[in-house]
Amino acid sequence: MTEYLVFRLYAPLASWGEPAVGETRPSATHPGRGAILGLLGAALGIRRDDDEGQSELRDSVRVAVKQRSPGILLRDYHTAQVPGERKGVVYRTRRDELSAPRKVINTILSSRDYRCDGLWTVAIWLSPAATLTLEALEQALKTPHFPLYLGRKACPPAAPLDPRRVTVERLKEALDTEFPKLIRDEQQALRLASESLYCWEGEAAMLDGKKEGVESNAIWDSPLNRRRWQFGPRTEYRRFVRHEEGN
Repeated sequence: MTEYLVFRLYAPLASWGEPAVGETRPSATHPGRGAILGLLGAALGIRRDDDEGQSELRDSVRVAVKQRSPGILLRDYHTAQVPGERKGVVYRTRRDELSAPRKVINTILSSRDYRCDGLWTVAIWLSPAATLTLEALEQALKTPHFPLYLGRKACPPAAPLDPRRVTVERLKEALDTEFPKLIRDEQQALRLASESLYCWEGEAAMLDGKKEGVESNAIWDSPLNRRRWQFGPRTEYRRFVRHEEGN
C-alpha cells in the first residue's frame, strides 16, 4: 500500500509549456513534472531563486496525471513592446520600459497556446530521499503561500483543488479518486472523452501492474534550475484506458 496526495486541476484556460523555438509558445495537453512542481512550490512559498528549496521539492516528489479532458486548443496572437538593450540603462519596472525613447522600443510578436476547459487529476507520492511530507503539501495546497495558476499567471484555477491523501495498492486507484462534479452535466459540458490518458513516472507497470499498451517517452520537463529555466530529461509512461475498463 502506498500513500498518495491527489488533487484536481480545472480552469477555463491552462497552458502547459513545452520547449519553445522562436515566437511560438506551444502547450502540452496535460501538466508535466515542471508545471506540477511549480504549483507545489508556489503553495509552499518557495521562490524561484531559492535553489535549496527548489532542490528539496524536486528530490522529494514523484508525479502522475490522469487526463479526463485535454481541453480545446486556443491560440493567442500576442504582441509586446520592449526596449532594446542600452549601455548603462537598467529597466526595473514595466513603467521604466515603456518610458524609454520610442526609437529604442521594439514590438515582439508571438503565438501562445492555451487549453480551454481541460480537466486533470494529479497524484503525487514521496521518493525514498524525501524530506517533505504529504501532510505538509496537502496543507499548502489548501492554504497556498503564493497565488496558484495553471501554467501562466493568466490561468488561475476555476475550481477547488480539493487535495486529499489516500492510501491504496495501485497508482491507478489514486488517480481514479472521485471529486465533486464541476457542473451537473459534466460529461457534455466539458466534452469528456470515452477514454482517459494516464501519465506517470517510475516504472512501466506501476499504474496497475500491467505493461500492455504502455508507451514511454523522453520528456524534458524536470526542473534543474528555475532561475535559468534549465530542464532535464525524464521517462514518462503513458496509457489510454477506456472508461468501460474502469474510471
